[in-house]
Amino acid sequence: MDTKMIIDYLSALSMNNNREWYHANKEAYKKANCEFEELLQALIFEIGKFDSSILHNNPKDITFKIVRDTRFSNDKSPYNPAFRAHISSKGKLPVPVGYYIMIKPGNQSFLGGGLFADMFKDATAMIRNYIVQNGNEWEKVINEPEFKKYFAVQGAALKNVPAGYEKEHPQAEYLKFKSWYLEYPIKDEEWKDAKSFLTKAAELYRIMKPFNDYLNKALVDFRMPER
Repeated sequence: MDTKMIIDYLSALSMNNNREWYHANKEAYKKANCEFEELLQALIFEIGKFDSSILHNNPKDITFKIVRDTRFSNDKSPYNPAFRAHISSKGKLPVPVGYYIMIKPGNQSFLGGGLFADMFKDATAMIRNYIVQNGNEWEKVINEPEFKKYFAVQGAALKNVPAGYEKEHPQAEYLKFKSWYLEYPIKDEEWKDAKSFLTKAAELYRIMKPFNDYLNKALVDFRMPER
């Protein structure tokens, strides 16, 4: 897999973010996308060594489109110069949570995990309630030395503890959150060596797995809203 080809193509798209350039270079896109899918397949195999629930995934089914919806945005650039995917037991759906990857030039790439979406009120309530009832387990997960070395919990949050929850609860700060996720930045230069990146990514995903497992236990009864 040629990860340098991926970052080179996305860099060129970033500098030529228009439909004319994109269509004139469609073959370059297809080649870069093929390399990305090959990378995803390798990641699936590596993650599968410690999380077999994701092994059934087909790379083509877990990627996101680069075409942007510009209807409600001031930025009318037609493309998001990034390759993105979410690897979970149910593919790219936000729940259950899994392993996220975004390759974006300009040192904007990252590996992620947890719940990024904060629009699902049921999911937010389930996680808050689970933290209330399982605070010690939460603290054990996020304070594990190996975890703390690489990650800190992030997410959209309220200013105050929401109604119905104790303001003095030991995990009060985390009860303010509406989403709970992790991000580990990847620099552009790290894409030059695909083998080295794959080893690093698999190890980071292994370290974040207990965090994902905790959230998925909280979300076991969640159902995606019907469109």
